[in-house]
Amino acid sequence: MTLTLNDFDYTLPAELIAQAPLAERSASRLLVVAEGGNFTDRHFVDLPDYIHPGDLLVFNDTRVLHARLHGTKESGGQVEVLIERPVGPHEALAQMRASKSPKPGTRLRLADAFDVEVLGRVGEFYHLRFPDGENLVALLERHGKLPLPPYIQRAAGDADETRYQTVFARTPGSVAAPTAGLHFDETVLARIRERGAQCAWLTLHVGAGTFQPVRVDDLGEHRMHRERYVIPQETVEAIAATRAAGGRVIAVGTTSMRALEAAAQDGPLAAGSGETEIFILPGFHFQVVDALVTNFHLPKSTLLMLVSAFAGMDTIRHAYAHAVAERYRFFSYGDAMLLTRNDHAI
Repeated sequence: MTLTLNDFDYTLPAELIAQAPLAERSASRLLVVAEGGNFTDRHFVDLPDYIHPGDLLVFNDTRVLHARLHGTKESGGQVEVLIERPVGPHEALAQMRASKSPKPGTRLRLADAFDVEVLGRVGEFYHLRFPDGENLVALLERHGKLPLPPYIQRAAGDADETRYQTVFARTPGSVAAPTAGLHFDETVLARIRERGAQCAWLTLHVGAGTFQPVRVDDLGEHRMHRERYVIPQETVEAIAATRAAGGRVIAVGTTSMRALEAAAQDGPLAAGSGETEIFILPGFHFQVVDALVTNFHLPKSTLLMLVSAFAGMDTIRHAYAHAVAERYRFFSYGDAMLLTRNDHAI
């Protein structure tokens, strides 16, 4: 079966793209998609009703960096820098907006506070060298701004400092939030544990490449951006224990799923760190994850392809049509879905 970009398109009214979070994290809606494609409209606070004793939820504990910086070139021209990912204590790959592309050797003054050097290009990104005197992450936290996704048509405000981070964010490194986790508050987490389920953690740092459009019609030609992940030994052991007891492994977000499935591609799931370019399309053989909590994703996006691989293309197509008809809120600050793996769907 040859898949093209148009197989993952749908019509989304612009007013359904959430521009701000709701007052309460768990007040968002939850579309429960059962095996067989039956839909139930709930609220996220009801998620624990669908968690079984012995289940394991795996969360991504990454923390979003203050990755957006404004500055000037030596010529006086304005630049906007969005860090894609750090590649060392003083270097990073970044997207850049400028009237003219800066050449290697160009120096940029950022946040009217420090200078960086353009070392060159790595694909679509610029390779930047930051000052040696301070760790890059600390420098960004002090001088950068929180990066909201491009479909949120406003600058980040004070509320976003809290709401565009999960309540369990602790490992800085992402430039976009693992948005399925944004719905969880301490009350929901406590109710999940009361149900007899367990929680485990991993880290996958989301890069700005997650918002890059797919530019080829033949999906076999698309190449994913790289993302760094760490899976602790205790998470691997918790997954093994869950499997042995007959429980389900529930990934909270596509980021958790990508880390787990990438780490299990070449053999049994093992603890450790690495980088992944995993591209999950219909026909993919899932080895770890049984259920998925996720938000609604952009048309023609790799994340829409991922959930279509997991739950089935027809199921996702109908679920999204239902969500549009029922006026669900879409994307990062939008509503959520609970999906079950369908091993027989293409």
